[in-house]
Amino acid sequence: VQLQASGGGFVQAGGSLRISCAASDRTFSSGAMGWFRQAPGKEREFVGAIRWSSGALRYSDSVKGRFTLSRDNAKNTIYLQMNSLKPEDTAVYYCAARVIWHVHYYNPSNYNYWGQGTLVTVSS
Repeated sequence: VQLQASGGGFVQAGGSLRISCAASDRTFSSGAMGWFRQAPGKEREFVGAIRWSSGALRYSDSVKGRFTLSRDNAKNTIYLQMNSLKPEDTAVYYCAARVIWHVHYYNPSNYNYWGQGTLVTVSS
């Protein structure tokens, strides 16, 4: 499966941005799609994930209440609506997909496919 992320950009602190990730097929229908991010000099960290079969959502504590992950089944696309953005949210955001659901959905090594990343910059 190929993943295409889009929608990154520059925004001031407190602002909002929505990024998207379109998958070429639904290989992950028994698995999950998720978002990770990586800031300069830091490790890639989990942001949110959706279990495709049930629609169950998971978020990291750092974004819970500010970010919302949603999907469009017909388009094999997930979205990440990011509100109340902070400078520390600045990172390259990557979408990922896993063929089979894994309880350790927050571990990037458990994902089979990755998109190219989209840069989100939040100014103070």
